[in-house]
Amino acid sequence: MKHKLKGVCAKEVKFTVAGGKLKNVEFLNGCAGNLKALGVLLEGMRVEDVISKLKGITCGKNPTSCSDQLAKVLKKIKKPAK
Repeated sequence: MKHKLKGVCAKEVKFTVAGGKLKNVEFLNGCAGNLKALGVLLEGMRVEDVISKLKGITCGKNPTSCSDQLAKVLKKIKKPAK
């Protein structure tokens, strides 16, 4: 899945969710080294855990960050547990 990001250097993020876990996170643009590292650290993490850890993180004077934007995308697409 590709998702556009707002208010950050990265333009979009791609990832898949399998079994409730995040896989193959890739950001387009932004701080390449940091965002590659973020993708590696998030690999296999439960979506709920990613949201709780990353939501609200800011970048400098910006009210959001690439991490926060990813959390917002995940929250938006997350389906309620049955």
